[in-house]
Amino acid sequence: MGFRTVFIKDGEKLSLKLDNLSVKKNNEDYLIPLMDIETVILEGNKTVITSKILSAFSKYHIALVVCDDKYLPTGMYLGKGQYYRSAKRAMWQAQWKDIDKQLIWKEIVYQKILNQIQVLQNINIEYENKSQILLDYLENIMIGDSTNREGHAAKVYFNSIFGSDFSRRETSFVNYCLDYGYAIIRAQTARSVSALGLIPELGVFHKNEYNAYNLADDLMEPFRPIVDYLIITKILKKPEKHLTYDIRLEIIDFLNHEIKINNKKYYLMQAIHDYVQSFIKSMEKEDHSLLLDIQVNNIQRR
Repeated sequence: MGFRTVFIKDGEKLSLKLDNLSVKKNNEDYLIPLMDIETVILEGNKTVITSKILSAFSKYHIALVVCDDKYLPTGMYLGKGQYYRSAKRAMWQAQWKDIDKQLIWKEIVYQKILNQIQVLQNINIEYENKSQILLDYLENIMIGDSTNREGHAAKVYFNSIFGSDFSRRETSFVNYCLDYGYAIIRAQTARSVSALGLIPELGVFHKNEYNAYNLADDLMEPFRPIVDYLIITKILKKPEKHLTYDIRLEIIDFLNHEIKINNKKYYLMQAIHDYVQSFIKSMEKEDHSLLLDIQVNNIQRR
């Protein structure tokens, strides 16, 4: 498994050279071993990509993320069928029981809301009344979150941080940063989902017929408050109010932060992969308690 996230801005050509990614830019040729790479993030409108390097990305389970003119990730390229038992795993996934999907979704929502509460605590917001509302939501999550505690908690949570007029749908610097961070986490999650032989379109809660990454959108939920916390405590304190090149690099670098799970330290990118593996084990054993416990309070500051 790779460990590098490669960010390429206005490159001229990406190609394969002896099991290395060759990046040509400004008459220079940079070589990066494919076995070291986990994700490639690509900006700019003039970069040429060879079919050979795309094939190699598939072989090495490397995710390619493409950004638009506003620097927001808008597309992903992921390899298919590279897992050694992909057909067997796909058939198993298609037969998941509804009750197991509802139970695991309840656990995912529980972790997400708990992390939102921890974010409010960590940034020292006067949150006592709001926190009690979130705690009530936490304690009353139904199987499958049938009463949509997740959605209600999100509204209370974001309004507590950014004010009652804040909306995730508005065009703002805050939302640009959040969307960029979420997109990076989503790409990492989708990469692990595909690398482990799961069908990303088949989610446990998300079921949008136009969404190719329903399962990734399910499994990234507990990591969203981690992105929120890092952006609130690092990015939004900067004087810049635009999604600059340096800010984009810093958001990407969040993947190199460490998180402690069961008294072991993991880089966030590794934690995402292990979280997907624990999800598979939970579904195999029909035991949602096997899902890794991801908590904001276990993030190691850099």
